[in-house]
Amino acid sequence: MVLKKKKDIQVAALIVGYQELETLRSFADAEGKNLASLLLRCVQLTDGLVQIHCIKQIVPLLEKIDGNQACDPMYQSCLDILGRIYFSVGPKNPLKKVLASSLNGLPESFFADAVRSFTCCLQEELKTSNLYSYRKVIDNLASCMENFNLGRTSVMNLFKDVLRFLQKVLVEIPEENRKFTGNHIAQTELMHDLLIAIRVSVMLVQKVQEISQGGLWKIPSSPVWQSMCGLLSIFSKFLRNDDLLQNIQSTSGLAVILLIKTMCDTTEMIPGLVNHLILHSVGSCTVPEWFMNSCGSLCVEDVPGPALLFLCQGALAMLNWKNGSMGQSGENLLLDIASVLFSLSLQLKESSLEMFLSRILVMWTDSALDSFESSSLSLKSRLNGNSDTVGKLLEYVYTHWEHPLDAVRYQTKTIFRNLLQIHQCTVERSDCVSDRFFLGLIESLLRLEWHVKGKYSCLSCLVDCVGIENVLAVNKTIPSQILEVMGDQSLAPYAGDLLETMFKNHKNHLKSQALCSSWIDQWHETWVSPLLLILREGSLEQTACVIDYYLPKLLKCSPESLSYMVNILQTSAYINTGSCSSRGSLGVLMACLRTARAHGHLQSVSHVTWSSLVSSAKIKQGLVHQHCQVRIDALGLLCESHRSTEIVSVEEMQLLQFFIQYNLNSQSPGMRQQICSLLQKLFSRIQESSQVLYKLEQSKSQQESVNDSTEKNPSETLQQYQNFMSSVCNSLFRALFPGSSHSTKFSALTILGSIAELFPDPEGKTQAVFQLSHEIDFARVETIMECFSSTFEEVKILAFNLLMKLPKTVVHIQDSLKLQALFRVAMELSTSTKPYDCVTASYLLRFLIGEEGLRSALTTFFNNSLGPSPCQRGGEEPVGFVERNTLMVIRHLLENLEREISQAESSLLQAAALFPMYGRVHCIIGAFQQLSLNNLMLVTEWRHVVAKLILTSYRLSAVVSPVVQSSSPEGLIPMDTDSEMASRLKMILNEIQPRDTNDYFSQVKMTKKHNSLGFEVLTADVPMITTSAEMKGKEGQSCDVTAQAVLVCCWRSMKEVALLLGMLCQLVPLQSVPEAPDGLVTVEQVPQ
Repeated sequence: MVLKKKKDIQVAALIVGYQELETLRSFADAEGKNLASLLLRCVQLTDGLVQIHCIKQIVPLLEKIDGNQACDPMYQSCLDILGRIYFSVGPKNPLKKVLASSLNGLPESFFADAVRSFTCCLQEELKTSNLYSYRKVIDNLASCMENFNLGRTSVMNLFKDVLRFLQKVLVEIPEENRKFTGNHIAQTELMHDLLIAIRVSVMLVQKVQEISQGGLWKIPSSPVWQSMCGLLSIFSKFLRNDDLLQNIQSTSGLAVILLIKTMCDTTEMIPGLVNHLILHSVGSCTVPEWFMNSCGSLCVEDVPGPALLFLCQGALAMLNWKNGSMGQSGENLLLDIASVLFSLSLQLKESSLEMFLSRILVMWTDSALDSFESSSLSLKSRLNGNSDTVGKLLEYVYTHWEHPLDAVRYQTKTIFRNLLQIHQCTVERSDCVSDRFFLGLIESLLRLEWHVKGKYSCLSCLVDCVGIENVLAVNKTIPSQILEVMGDQSLAPYAGDLLETMFKNHKNHLKSQALCSSWIDQWHETWVSPLLLILREGSLEQTACVIDYYLPKLLKCSPESLSYMVNILQTSAYINTGSCSSRGSLGVLMACLRTARAHGHLQSVSHVTWSSLVSSAKIKQGLVHQHCQVRIDALGLLCESHRSTEIVSVEEMQLLQFFIQYNLNSQSPGMRQQICSLLQKLFSRIQESSQVLYKLEQSKSQQESVNDSTEKNPSETLQQYQNFMSSVCNSLFRALFPGSSHSTKFSALTILGSIAELFPDPEGKTQAVFQLSHEIDFARVETIMECFSSTFEEVKILAFNLLMKLPKTVVHIQDSLKLQALFRVAMELSTSTKPYDCVTASYLLRFLIGEEGLRSALTTFFNNSLGPSPCQRGGEEPVGFVERNTLMVIRHLLENLEREISQAESSLLQAAALFPMYGRVHCIIGAFQQLSLNNLMLVTEWRHVVAKLILTSYRLSAVVSPVVQSSSPEGLIPMDTDSEMASRLKMILNEIQPRDTNDYFSQVKMTKKHNSLGFEVLTADVPMITTSAEMKGKEGQSCDVTAQAVLVCCWRSMKEVALLLGMLCQLVPLQSVPEAPDGLVTVEQVPQ
């Protein structure tokens, strides 16, 4: 279970004015025990949470007061201050709700005075004339009406004034909104204020019966009646105003119907008046004058479609469709609303209106179901499956069940379900099985292609309504047909949900009908047999989707079916073992067992484990199967578990060792990743279960809930864990022999990295079942370092990361000669003409930088050219060896780089052949990554190095720029045996002449072997190559250099320079002023 981080509650403290403070001080007693003292102490606090505790003490204090003392002026003043506090606090401040909740328990003797105080405060609020303060008043009105007795009573006392205020608000805000045309932020804020005002108006209209006994308020001269008529007129205008938000129009539609319902004298009048609105059928009909005066604009022919839609919504939401209270006219209104909605569905194409329409159609079907409780036979006959209304509903479902909007698709399913229930209410329950409407729906849906997504949800509703047995009676192959389409990832979730509904319904039906256990055989034949067939013979995509979306649901519904599946698969596994392209029965068996265990159906606590169902020999077959997915499933069966603390058995450990022996060399990157991930899960299980075993061992109690997979002593299980992990490490290190494949090294190093993360050296008293450091000696450290020589950089990265995860005491090299030899190798590799060698050098140097004895070991190697040790300066904090070593290595690389650049300025050809400079720069970049440049001790030395490094980068860039910027082709070789080709190359090479003192770029070289190939002496304008022009290698051998080698040297050098400068800009702190203590780069260096 994931625990959410608890949010800190922020409560703004309440504040009162100076006058209120003085009043409280004047009434406060010396002991500080009366109400004034409590309020004074509360308002002087600055912490809102503490103020809440003070407010909660108000009512308990008043309950102790004698009723005769309630007339004390102190209490009246305090209640006045409480009223002002309540109306000044924001609606989202918890203090407001706490104050309302506390005052709900106010003693009866104080209630009248409190109502008087709150009414006066509310009256002052209603006098507000500033339009931008209306929102505060509206929020206060809403708070008063929400579970607050004092507030509700105060609003009722000022009901006329509140209605007049709301009328004013509803008129002024739209006028203000028109002034801000184009200012969307201001308009949005005003529209939100208007929406809240409408909702508060609706709340008040619903309370109108409480403020007047009888129908006195319905007299035309009554202020309340006039306000109600005014509100009805305003809301009618809002419905026709397309400039308003649709939420405002929607709420206005609710308000119009509510007002009509409230203002009508009798319930029988309501359907007729609403009918006039949605059908524009006033004509010569007699309607009340107030109705025509207030909402006559909605009875004309040109009413916008959205207005009609929201009126229909208001009628369905606000009218009472139960108990038949509206009589026959109510039933007619229901059918008329459906007719209007169907016509609107053809007109409204805006997505938001389509969502409203789908939701309103759901409301209509709910209202129809409510009406059936006391409806006439006429309504039932007009809403059966063969009626025109139901037909149009079905047409809407069919045309919208694959709508782009999720909300519309979801509502479509609800409409279809309600539609089935509507028809079910019109027929006898016994006739549902043979009903032509249901049979017709089943047949029509089954005739549709299975790629229609809406088909699945509708079939699911049909199964719930009529039962799966009636669906299967039409076509018994439905389960197989659905499984066939599960190869499509987009259909698999729908298919899985439908199948789940079907087999659950079928199981319940068979269990209710059968008197013995034979029903399970029929259920297996219907649902399990097609599953096994598709798993054996289906494509990889099909089987993957079936295992993900169907198998877990089937096993959850019927866990006992696992044994049935295993028995069948084991029997056929002897015949159909599978191949490299087919899982076969053995592969299906592994997949089923893995899924069952991962979902908790194979647990030792229930004594149903994989070993009780299949033999180890079968698992071994799966672990070395030709099909890679079968091997992964078999491994997943051993590694995955429903409980992270489930103990790994000895048998599982033996099988895992067998798997590692044969599967590290997998050629599939995806499979290698899965193997490493599953083994990491297993190691995590070993680590967590070992902690449980340690606690069990300490408590000296044998708890079956913990020691569930073995009856042995916990210490014995822990020893088996240790032996297993040691054996795994031995196997992995043996796999890292020189010459092993990339895939083997990748797998072994990744798994060793996971072990190093999960089993670090314990800190303090923490007990560890295994420590990788105990398995590491220097020979194995060398084995890991040999992986640096791999041509694949990901192997180098894994090897380096593994070394960094090991304790320093394990990888510490004490032999100075060994450190010198490794450093010498790294320096030689950094100038190799093979690009991957410089990567090896970089990781080797990064490793050596972490060795504390590097500086002392290399003192003689550098001939003491580095000067005194930086950590020996008196009076300063000792310098960390990592910083010291990094500085030393970068200095040495930089000195070599400068020397090589100087030679390259004389002969770029010689540089490309003998010491390509990009390797040095690459190693410098790698060395910087070992250091945090924001916390350096040797700032002065680093400033000098960084400045020198920047200048050296510019020199290197200048040397290689002529070649990099050249337009010459990269694929041509400047040494050729063809004289004509050599003449053509001469012109090309003239384009890429850097600062070179030899004749390489002025003369085209011919290979020495031209004589042996039978060529005659060439023309004089193409001179032949001589031995003096040959390049001499490190051991004196001659070597020829191609144009590609020169280009690679130059391009890679430019690339590394760019990376180095970019890294410096990103990581090196800037020295903005000369006195800045930590800056390494000056402001003047940045523009360069």
